[in-house]
Amino acid sequence: MKDQKHHSTGYFSEADCDIAAFKALIGQNADTSTLAHADDVQNAIPIYDMARLRPSLEERDARAALMAEWAGVLMSGPGVLVLKGAYANTRVLDEATAIYEAVIAEEKQASGGGGDHFAASGANDRIWNSSQKLCLRAPDVFLRYFGNTAIEAVSEAWLGPNYQMTAQVNVVHPGGAAQQAHRDYHLGFQSAEVSAQYPAHVHDLTPALTLQGAVAHCDMPIESGPTKLLPFSQMFRAGYAAWRFPEFRACFEENYVQLPLSKGDALFFNPALFHAAGANTSADIHRMANLLQVSSAFGRAMETLDRRAMCIALYPSAQASALSRADVAAAIASCAEGYSFPTNLDSDPPIGGLAPETQKALFHRGLRNGMSALDFGTALDQIADRQRP
Repeated sequence: MKDQKHHSTGYFSEADCDIAAFKALIGQNADTSTLAHADDVQNAIPIYDMARLRPSLEERDARAALMAEWAGVLMSGPGVLVLKGAYANTRVLDEATAIYEAVIAEEKQASGGGGDHFAASGANDRIWNSSQKLCLRAPDVFLRYFGNTAIEAVSEAWLGPNYQMTAQVNVVHPGGAAQQAHRDYHLGFQSAEVSAQYPAHVHDLTPALTLQGAVAHCDMPIESGPTKLLPFSQMFRAGYAAWRFPEFRACFEENYVQLPLSKGDALFFNPALFHAAGANTSADIHRMANLLQVSSAFGRAMETLDRRAMCIALYPSAQASALSRADVAAAIASCAEGYSFPTNLDSDPPIGGLAPETQKALFHRGLRNGMSALDFGTALDQIADRQRP
């Protein structure tokens, strides 16, 4: 992508995906002059010793300076950082691990295991919505687990206050395969076709809506497959268009770095960073991480609408309308929910794709296939049932 400018159409396409520009971007080194609080830099990734820094989080000016540094790392630096010893006492991780293992066993018995975004069903052990499940089963453990000022500060550094915390536990067993390189939520969970429909400036803005993190529930040496990371790749503006192309994935495989983590460490990165879970080649390490997905408070509409009732009311009129297909589509866009999230990923997993069907997609499918109003209403109810917590 020449000089990191978007294509003249205002939308990213294959023409904007210049592999030479990408290689130049990821070839830079970390600017240590901007990492005043880091204790170490390994493979361009700054490491912060929270045993030393934790007290500063209680002091306003010191906290602000550290958070500003973290924001700079995530936005225009390597795009990833490690909080060493994010948990001063790892006993709470052991307590949470025991609860998560019980949840995994129960869910396997009930359903055989849930679907995953990037791994075949059953390849890993996955707990969707591990945050709520921990809170409802053991609120005292939840209190101590998320009563963590380091996690609070890094979340606020990227997203500001009033963020929304969600989490998913992932266990990769010995022999578990690596993922392919990808970007994450929001645009990373859309198909290439859908992603291309969003203007270039939205590609620029979407990473600021989410922070990705992982809490290590066990020691993770390299052979256990900790996350493969490509520093500085979050700054490639056409990255949401590029990450699926073979030459970009090959470049990732040639240049990624990994850092071993200890139990109680936490890794955080910009969701636009090219990354992938590593292969677990160990003989006996069941790599468990709680994947934190922290969302901006601003990702919400001003009003609450009963879009299901609106869809049911509009559907017969849309079926009988003499309007053009484009005009009908415009009306549907103002009526139906067009986004798959948030949802209940236990009952509405992204099997067969990256995101479940939306009201909007169902509306169009119903019109296209001649679905009756009664069947359309039933299908809407099924979507609502799958999404219900």
